[in-house]
Amino acid sequence: MRRFAAILFRSFLQGLLLLSPLAITALLIYTVFDKIDSLVPYVPRGLGFVIIIVFVTTVGYLGTRLFLGRWLFDAFGHLLEKTPGIKFIYSSVKDMVSSFVGDKKRFNKPVWVLTNETPEMWRIGFMTQQDMSHLGMANKVAVYLPHSYAISGWVVIVDAKKIKPVTKMTSAEAMKFAVSGGVTTIAEENN
Repeated sequence: MRRFAAILFRSFLQGLLLLSPLAITALLIYTVFDKIDSLVPYVPRGLGFVIIIVFVTTVGYLGTRLFLGRWLFDAFGHLLEKTPGIKFIYSSVKDMVSSFVGDKKRFNKPVWVLTNETPEMWRIGFMTQQDMSHLGMANKVAVYLPHSYAISGWVVIVDAKKIKPVTKMTSAEAMKFAVSGGVTTIAEENN
């Protein structure tokens, strides 16, 4: 009887291991869909999601293809950047979003950073500033070190000699490696 209970318990744990990533992914997708869909009230379920996607796509098209659309967005952004209190929120969010997507991607130079010499310890990060002399820190670079399983991270200023480029991973693979806490094995995924 004990053996049977142990097999059942192990099978239950194995089932949790197999289903958890699927269930969490499905829950996140559902939550995002539901939140976006609920932004448009009084419409049938699913139509709000479609309306928002079409609206965002139209704004993106007008903002990049038409001179007047780009000028309006730039003028409104400039106004927000000059408004006390709002400027800090707007400019921070704008810089963070443009760091990940768009023409000004900043997390595209993965590097290894020597964070401790004895014992030798390296962390993966992304060089965001190649020259810190404008802040009185000659021969220093700025490196963003993401936290595992979070969108937060550190920015460290280190001697340029204490970094080396990541050569065996793309930027996306490096971010996935850092955010997963090093659990993701890139070599396995490339085979």
